Amino acid sequence: MSSIEVTARGAAAEAIATHVPTLVSDEVASRLFGRDATLWGSDAEDEAGKRLAWVDLHRTSRPLLGEISALREELRGDGVSRIVLCGMGGSSLAPEVICATAGVDIVILDSSAPDVVRRAVSTDLDSTAVVVSSKSGSTVETDSQRRAFEKAFTDAGIDATRRIIVVTDPGSPLDTEARAAGFRVINANPDVGGRYSALTAFGLVPSGLAGADVGALLDDADAVADLLAADDEGNPALRLGAAIGGTNPLRDKLVLVDAGTENVGFGAWAEQLIAESTGKNGTGILPVVADGTAPDHTYDDANVVRLVATGEDDPIELLDDAPPRHPDSIAAEQPGPADPDPVEELGDSGSLITVAGTLGAQLLLWEVATAVAGRLLDINPFDQPDVESAKEAARGLLDLAGSAVEEPAFVDGSVEVRALGGDWLGDAHTVPGAVSALLSQLDDSSGYVAVMAYLDREEDADLEEVARTLFDSTGRPVTFGWGPRFLHSTGQYHKGGPANGVFVQITADPEEDLAVPGRSFTFGEFLAAQAGGDAQVLADHGRPVLRLHLTSHGRGLSQVRSALSTSGA
Repeated sequence: MSSIEVTARGAAAEAIATHVPTLVSDEVASRLFGRDATLWGSDAEDEAGKRLAWVDLHRTSRPLLGEISALREELRGDGVSRIVLCGMGGSSLAPEVICATAGVDIVILDSSAPDVVRRAVSTDLDSTAVVVSSKSGSTVETDSQRRAFEKAFTDAGIDATRRIIVVTDPGSPLDTEARAAGFRVINANPDVGGRYSALTAFGLVPSGLAGADVGALLDDADAVADLLAADDEGNPALRLGAAIGGTNPLRDKLVLVDAGTENVGFGAWAEQLIAESTGKNGTGILPVVADGTAPDHTYDDANVVRLVATGEDDPIELLDDAPPRHPDSIAAEQPGPADPDPVEELGDSGSLITVAGTLGAQLLLWEVATAVAGRLLDINPFDQPDVESAKEAARGLLDLAGSAVEEPAFVDGSVEVRALGGDWLGDAHTVPGAVSALLSQLDDSSGYVAVMAYLDREEDADLEEVARTLFDSTGRPVTFGWGPRFLHSTGQYHKGGPANGVFVQITADPEEDLAVPGRSFTFGEFLAAQAGGDAQVLADHGRPVLRLHLTSHGRGLSQVRSALSTSGA
């Protein structure tokens, strides 16, 4: 039996009290599960009409279970014990959290970095099968990765058609090409967008082949579906959606804190769902995945979300029939002898949400809540209008591969420094000076810092620690994204959300480049084009961007890490 719990305090509780009765009277939950595309207004109706099949996936995806089980046994018979997933955005983030929570191994290849791709295609090929996931069938990253694996299998004398499984929408270019070439193809539901696709073939096939119990995921979602579809003030999804999107004034930062949840890495999946769904038309909710323990302080434009273990007693639970309270009132409450200090739990944000539930239940919960928040924010939660702009810019730069690179503003040691999006660099001539100049552009009441690293997220993993250090020094939210992975996640919010971010982009030359088989460009050229294209689009939107290019990976990274760890606003 699956369960989910959503409780709230402070401004989040006030938002629930304000908006949930109207959401109930407007029958939002039942209309959503009835696939009513009018819920988000006339401008969103066409797109929403093609993107609502996710509400039934706990039932409609069940025929996949037998197919996945049979394919897994076949692969095991061929000696396969290593599953690699080539995919971006929703195609990779859901399987990552599913497998991590299940405790099973899967290799997620969502990078264009030559060294990362080379490592993936040169490891244990004899025991490897590859799932290539692309909804559109035209994702350049995924197509390039597929080509690299196909060549590697062929060069090793392994039949690639027995080791590569394609997951894509029916009728996509990849569907047609893969079937013609003899690859195994599993079609996903075309009426589900990528970030809502956790319980489609995109989430279930790679996870199931890796050994996760994907049937249990569907069971958990099915167990809560009727609850989430109910027009009732106790509906956890209505409550969570109201808390996320209904505070007044809007708290547009959502700090996701792992407070003991069994769902490993859940914040990264929720980050993509929320940022890409809401960050548009100059508004949106910025998810901030907290690194490590809960922060000692936060900011007054934030909701803090504690992701707790299923069944954990919430010492600060707000009863459904309790009146909403002013955020400051929490300071007057007295904890019980075994309870944590409520003031500490609530933090200085004045708004706290606590969420518990099994993984399958929470996947559906957050999808529904995000759609509800979209209604309150008056945006279309199913489109991503600014993602394509970065892709177009990258394609343009890729056509110019080999041309002269724009000269840096200056070079400091092993770091080339470039500044885009305005004349803000001033007389800075060192990396720390450039970081300080960028942070001087940060709005100390509503701004945020985004660190975007087009590096190796395994070998350079500890770089993520700079996000916490920057938060401690600036007092403002800091997000960290690995490129190009984040382009399919927070990348939409960066360009379509509020214009109050400042951006640090970190790039490096690969140790050795790698050709993309059958293409005129290399992985290194493609990654450079992605970084350059994204920086240019951000600058075109008036966002200040500090580009730091490492001419020597080790020495340059040390410089950058030091500068980001010691600079403050």
